[in-house]
Amino acid sequence: MIATAGHVDHGKSTLVRALTGMEPDRYAEERRRGLTLDLGFAWTTIEDEVLAFVDVPGHERFVTTMLAGVGPVPAVLFVVAADGGWMPQSQEHLDALDALGVRHGLLAVTRCDLADPTSTVTLARERLAGTSLAHLPHVAVSAATGQGLEALRGALLNLVQSLPAPDFDAPVRLWVDRSFSITGAGTVVTGTLSAGTVRRGDRLWLPGHGEVTVRGLQSLGGDVSEAAATARVAVNLRGVTREQVGRGDALLTPGRHLETTLVDVRVRGGLELPAECLLHLGSAGVSVRVRPLGGDVVRLRLASALPLRVGDVGLLRDPGRHLVLGGLTVLDVDPPALRRRGAAGQRADVLARVSGDPDAAGELDRRGVVRREHLLALGMPPRQVEALAARVVGDREWLLSPARAEAARRALPGEVERWTRENPLEEGLPVEAARQRLRLPSARLVAALVQPPLAVRDGRVVPARRADDLPGHVRAGVDAVLADLAAAPYAAPEAHRLRDLGLGPRELAAAVRTGALARVGEAVYLAPAAVAAATEPLRTLPQPFTPAQARQAWGTSRRVAIPLLQHLDAQGLTRRLPDDSRHLLHP
Repeated sequence: MIATAGHVDHGKSTLVRALTGMEPDRYAEERRRGLTLDLGFAWTTIEDEVLAFVDVPGHERFVTTMLAGVGPVPAVLFVVAADGGWMPQSQEHLDALDALGVRHGLLAVTRCDLADPTSTVTLARERLAGTSLAHLPHVAVSAATGQGLEALRGALLNLVQSLPAPDFDAPVRLWVDRSFSITGAGTVVTGTLSAGTVRRGDRLWLPGHGEVTVRGLQSLGGDVSEAAATARVAVNLRGVTREQVGRGDALLTPGRHLETTLVDVRVRGGLELPAECLLHLGSAGVSVRVRPLGGDVVRLRLASALPLRVGDVGLLRDPGRHLVLGGLTVLDVDPPALRRRGAAGQRADVLARVSGDPDAAGELDRRGVVRREHLLALGMPPRQVEALAARVVGDREWLLSPARAEAARRALPGEVERWTRENPLEEGLPVEAARQRLRLPSARLVAALVQPPLAVRDGRVVPARRADDLPGHVRAGVDAVLADLAAAPYAAPEAHRLRDLGLGPRELAAAVRTGALARVGEAVYLAPAAVAAATEPLRTLPQPFTPAQARQAWGTSRRVAIPLLQHLDAQGLTRRLPDDSRHLLHP
């Protein structure tokens, strides 16, 4: 996908027409006046490689439209006419592309049949120097005579083949740049899909409206069942009217983006920012209020919410002066409030160490505690989040940073001791009270933090008791049970076997208190290690699975399988469905 850029009437649309044989100008008014007023689209194939062009307007009155077309596109065809030279919109488009950090592209000097392109190439190279497009290759071309077109096609092919591979599995965020209605079909939107895959039948989220369904898809002029990045797509939507969606809106994978009106960003460009300006990101243009935090970091308050992610790139612009103020990288889409004196400077110090690249571990360190789903919505890659969850304290919903977890571990013994002094007739600190005292969002995190000499028993944090504390005859009986279970971990001993070993209710309760045995149901006792690993045999089963399939995977009886499944349900490791089947929540 390639966007055009350059001054009005320098031959952008003519060049696209010569390359593709298609008319990028969609309106009769555009063709009559010989200039592009809105975004056009055309494509061609070169050596089995499809090259698609978003043709943007060059007139100064349509810079917002130009930015809507360029924002989601990874490469640019920068056009300068040999007989016109470098012009005001050439510079404004370059400023915008540089602010957006666009690095992939090609310089086309057009109308070389009307003027010697040498001086124009030299001047253009001088203007490109020091920008993100400094090393663009160039081709001199004439759409009228065909001179240089083959060289241009070859250069464009090299450009497309050098672009970074898109992420087909990424969450969808399709910035809408046009919407319209078709009789018999309903609402259609167009945009450039820069990441992810859209399929017919998908349910997507439209901020400000709700869920919509992909009724149909088109790409490159034909109906398709799915479209993967990078692609120009037209999406026929069910569940929304033409009036409810327009340029600057976005179609999203549900739950994977945060709609925000407050962001912290790093600004590039060096110009002093006014108190109010315009933010361009994707196809959106939104008024923002600027609060400097310190150095190159500012806080933006958006006039309307946008679905932004850490690492997004945009630009700030003063539309009154036709001036690009600078590019920006989004550092935080859910920043903390700044209420205390000096908080802005402290925040700038924190953000000075933030690169703008998604970093799940760094994000967790800064927040202390965060939901897994929130990390994903902030823009953290799923692989990073899962790898992080495997090495930090957490549960199926929340994660604790190492520093926050260590502080809670250090504080917990003192809280247990204080509770015991205040409540001498109660054994141990209730888990919910521990959660409140440690200011944790989930009681499940308390159990994950407990370590010897503490233990969790009957919903309370208590001083741990060791198996060695059991009387000798009880210890002998427990050892015999564990020996039986060594060969068949889920074949819990029958009640008569327990009685024969001298293990009555009191002895079994003592064994459970010390952690020697685990009780998963009425008269059902297993080795604690087997209970902790009970989900492993279930991972080989189809999801969802029946109790009978679970019983077979464990090699046990229904007497054991049912209470063990109920135990896993209570721990949040499995979920019971209406037909009594289960599925693993974290397979």
